[in-house]
This record gives sequence, structure tokens and C-alpha cells, in this order.
Amino acid sequence: MGLLIELQKRIPDGWFLRRLLPAALFVVVTVVGGGELGHAHWNDIALARERIADALRTSGGLSADAVASLVLVAVPVVGTAFAVPYAAAAIGSLASGAWPWWLMSVGRRVTKWRVRRWVEPDVLARRSVRARADGHALRADRLDARAARARTGGRPQSPTWSGDRLRLTEENVGRETGGDVVSGWTTLLLGAADQPRAALAEARDAYDAACEALAWSAAFTVLGAWWWPAAPFGVLLGLASWRSLRHAVQALCRTTEAAFTLRETEQPSAQP
Repeated sequence: MGLLIELQKRIPDGWFLRRLLPAALFVVVTVVGGGELGHAHWNDIALARERIADALRTSGGLSADAVASLVLVAVPVVGTAFAVPYAAAAIGSLASGAWPWWLMSVGRRVTKWRVRRWVEPDVLARRSVRARADGHALRADRLDARAARARTGGRPQSPTWSGDRLRLTEENVGRETGGDVVSGWTTLLLGAADQPRAALAEARDAYDAACEALAWSAAFTVLGAWWWPAAPFGVLLGLASWRSLRHAVQALCRTTEAAFTLRETEQPSAQP
């Protein structure tokens, strides 16, 4: 415990809480759950406690074997912590609709499927009114939520909802301010005041955190092949992370539009 407290003092909180601690948890679950318990003894708490105690047991201070064991645990933990941002970056690219060339054909099929499923917001609103009149309040609420998403994103033009939302933000910024989000993002961060810059950084950090959580959910789901309780945990984490990603995209888009609008209104006043 003292080691963890000391590490938290020396490592930035974002890296410690979002990467190092989840990596340590994942490695422990992999070694104990997948390596020792397996499917046959998935709920054998006594066996798990015995294996963990054997790994931590030392006599007379840190021996060579104990140091070697710590190194063997630390290497996969640190390696996993460093690998997660790269996996999260790949997930972020897919979520934003920026699919690589070798997935373009899949992306076009997914986009066509989303277009076939898309319904005009007014049609959804009328269905909601009829459902509510028939006493189906839950169905009406679901239709209202779907209509709101349809109004926000418009007709699908990307494999993902996030990609459509980000594209709509670029169009709104271009129409209202004449700016370009892609080319003006770095300039905006460097030239914005402290408060807008902090808001943009916080919104982007929330987006990255949601992508990292999706990476962890995929890792735990795959681990379920060796220790099945990890699979439902990974699925639940994935559902929560996907919802967090949608909220993060909404916040990032609103913050970006507000920052570009604020910069546009401040530029005339800054001129003599």
C-alpha cells in the first residue's frame, strides 16, 4: 500500500488512475483468474487467496526470488499501461469515422446499413405521440430519444454516430464563423484564453478516457475465454464506456463550437 501511495505522488493522476492501476488489476486477474482458477474453479476464493499469498510471501526481507517476481509482475503491468493509449487511439479513430484504407469497404457497408435504419425525426415524433396515446410510455420515451439523436446528427454519412456528430460540428463552425476545425484546432489551443483552452483540454481528455475504457472492456471480454467472470464484466464496462463516449463527443462538439464562436467575437475587439 505504501508503494502505491508513493507512486501516486510521483505519477500524474491521469496516468496513475486510468492506466497503471487498471493495468495492475488486469494483470492480477489474468494471472490468478485465467492462469490459476480457470473455468473449473472460477469461484474458488480460497485458492485465489492462497496463490496471491504465495506470490507475496517473503522471508527475511526481499530475496532474489522476490525481486525477480516483482519484476515479472511489473513488466507486464507497465507494458500494458503503455499499450492502452495506442489501443485507445485506434478506437478513437474508428469512433470518429476516420477508418483506415483497409477498412474502407467495411465502413461503406456500415454506413449504408445505418442509412437504411435511419428514420426522419418527424416520423419518429409522430410514432412517439401514437405510442404515448396507446399507453406505451417506455416505447414513446425511446422514440423521443431516437428522434433527438436523429435531429442532432442528421442523415448518416459516416460509419459511426460520433463521426456524424463531429462532421456536423465542422459544418456548423464553417457556416457560423468561416473557420476550419481541422486546420484551426492547434491555433485555437495556442491562442485561446485560459478558460476556453482548459475546457477544450478537459473535453478532449474525457473523449480519450472513454476510448481507453473501451480498450479495457475489450481486454477483459477476451480474458473471459480463460476465466468467464471477466467476460460479463468486460461487456458491462463496454456498455458504460460507450455511453460515456457519446456524452464525451457531445461535450467536445459543443465546447469546440463555443470556442470558435468566442474567438470569432473577440477578434474584432482586439483590433485597434
